Amino acid sequence: MPISPNQGSSGGGTLVTVTGTNLSGTSAVKFGSKSATSITQVSPTQVTAVSPSGSGEVDVTVTTPGGASNPVPFFYVGAPFKSSLSASSGPLGGGNSITVNGTGLSTATSVSFGGVTATPTVVSDSQISVTVPAGAAAGSVSVSVTTAGGTNNGLHYTYIDTPTITTIAPNSGPASGGTAVTITGTNLDTTDSVTFGAVPAPFTVINATTLSVVVPPTPDGGAGPSDVRVTNPGGTALAADGFTYLASPGI
Repeated sequence: MPISPNQGSSGGGTLVTVTGTNLSGTSAVKFGSKSATSITQVSPTQVTAVSPSGSGEVDVTVTTPGGASNPVPFFYVGAPFKSSLSASSGPLGGGNSITVNGTGLSTATSVSFGGVTATPTVVSDSQISVTVPAGAAAGSVSVSVTTAGGTNNGLHYTYIDTPTITTIAPNSGPASGGTAVTITGTNLDTTDSVTFGAVPAPFTVINATTLSVVVPPTPDGGAGPSDVRVTNPGGTALAADGFTYLASPGI
């Protein structure tokens, strides 16, 4: 007499399908000493029942006019607990993989990001990995994990839009670096890095539309145009040849 699923929330409410023989006239389905909260006779070989609350492993039995069936084990699973996310922010378009850490995660079937669900990969009872789905808009959303034991909320993930660069002023300076420039654009308040060519530049976030940056020197001391990149968790903005290094004068 198989049952499906053979595990469910300790709070009850799991719809269980019992398959067997001579199930007509089922009058009771017991989970341990407790009766199912609802029973539906599907056919002479199948009955559905909603599990009551419980804990640990219990025997499921079916009672008909012919007597009680053989017992089949059912396992109660506690609600999951999430302790942390490996990354709490990422691109609005999603596609990045993050890890959810906690307990009771071995039966995880879905992870919801603000109502948009994704299917996780179970690593262990304390860890699952999931590819973040695309967000509807930039901002914070709640993260919930659903397992056989129920659904747990409590963590948040922030979708971040890709930055843009509108102006770089001034847009030229000596190859030795040191020029203080202002970069304007959008989504700059979550900036992780600013580079001139491949060289990182020190910067200060003024607000979502403004960065204060000190231009680094060129690696070889040479003059010429340089790409400027601004990167945040949502992506990278490129100003091709956005800054020009000037050669020092000679006499």
